[in-house]
Amino acid sequence: MPDDLSPSAQIDYDRLLGGLLIEGFDERSCRSRYQFARYHRNAARVPSPYLIERLRRQEALQKKCGPGTKSYNNAAKQLMSTQSIDGISDCNYLFLTIHAGMGNRMLEITSAFLYALLTGRVLLVDRYKQIANTFCEPFPGTSWLIPSDFPLSYNEFTKHSPESYGNMLQENVIRGNTYRSLASARPPYAYLHLDGDYAFHDKLFYCEDDQQFLQGVPWLIMRTDMYFVPSLFLIPSFQDELSKLFPEKDTVFHHLGRYLLHPTNDIWYSATTYYRAYLAKADKVVGIQIRIFEKKGILQRNGPFPHVLEQILSCAQGEKLLPQIGVTDGAAAGNNRTIAVLGTSLSSWYSDQIRERYSEHRTVDGTMVKVYQPSHEEYQKKKNRKHNMKALAEIYLLSMSDVLITSGFSTFGYVAQGLAGLTPWIMYRPENHVVPEPPCGRAMSIEPCFHQAPYFDCRAKRDADLGKVVPYVRHCEDVSWGLKIVNETRL
Repeated sequence: MPDDLSPSAQIDYDRLLGGLLIEGFDERSCRSRYQFARYHRNAARVPSPYLIERLRRQEALQKKCGPGTKSYNNAAKQLMSTQSIDGISDCNYLFLTIHAGMGNRMLEITSAFLYALLTGRVLLVDRYKQIANTFCEPFPGTSWLIPSDFPLSYNEFTKHSPESYGNMLQENVIRGNTYRSLASARPPYAYLHLDGDYAFHDKLFYCEDDQQFLQGVPWLIMRTDMYFVPSLFLIPSFQDELSKLFPEKDTVFHHLGRYLLHPTNDIWYSATTYYRAYLAKADKVVGIQIRIFEKKGILQRNGPFPHVLEQILSCAQGEKLLPQIGVTDGAAAGNNRTIAVLGTSLSSWYSDQIRERYSEHRTVDGTMVKVYQPSHEEYQKKKNRKHNMKALAEIYLLSMSDVLITSGFSTFGYVAQGLAGLTPWIMYRPENHVVPEPPCGRAMSIEPCFHQAPYFDCRAKRDADLGKVVPYVRHCEDVSWGLKIVNETRL
């Protein structure tokens, strides 16, 4: 693999991403870590000095308490103890199990890492879910992969497991707020079921009293498939720290995703060689991420759906992201501009149709439009290694765009916009095969949406509209019941 994978060796870029990264990693073993900025022409948001300081402290904690250390070995033995834990140990752990598709995977890892950062825990992830094949190790001098001799059969945990924190509350194993005080004894571990099917007692994870209790549990085993960061911003004890970490509140995923998630060399090579071959020389790259949510039986249907094609073109041309197509071939001449359209979809039909329309007629301003799509897998195969590697390469390719059009409700698009730092145009989900009016709208921020956010007000002890508690947590444009973070200065 050549040493220089950049479009031009002369491009100036900040290889350490404003201080998010540190020197010292072997660049050849993970080229994406220090080459990411070469392929992103958009001005990145600047991380706060306090976030950089906290990341360095977290790295020290990961190294001090990570796998193979005396602290880890003692903590692992403690897992099998039947005794309650008194006091707070030096090394507490958050173990994230992995099971979702690639976009969800990246969102859940980032959410879990922020929670670990806020609570002083070491983050460990499931080694058996292709993580080592898709992402480089993010922490220096240690591993974030759970050791193969981890003593718990964590894959057997479900929302019905007695080890579930929600079930402990429901069955009165943990009795009321008095027992959940800092002075009380804790179990050696608790399972946090934060998947989309979680129940009322599971959602109490987002309450202040419950966080105070969980602070003293040495091991938390978490299962989630969501970006639950917005609800962390509603927990009072976290709010001051989060404000210092993220003065621009809508940059959480932008900074933490770029810090944590570095594709392995083969994935990075696939993305960057495609970029240089087809996109690098264009005057503008328009990324269009297409996700279809139609189903027939248990199978996802990805088209062809003519109304989706019309929605894409109506959005792109109406927002002047792509030029209008001329009625005749005698349209404007003399324009040497080229726009590269990068389409990502499980179906190739949409890109083929857009390519055909722009190849049959000239544009009204003479701009040349070229359409590319790296793959079309037809169906999502989240357990397939090659499928996941292709998906990750395309997420990073999308993040190299100059402007983005994404499909509402799709985590694939959320991740690309966050990595890029781009506020996308979101295509609203059509109903009854009719193009929505308007077909798309500009997002409020670059942050992902928390699809299954709770609606229980912990202080009032009743259901409430949590999109109106603080000005920087709003309901999502594409999921009316979801929550997302916005920047107060941009409201």
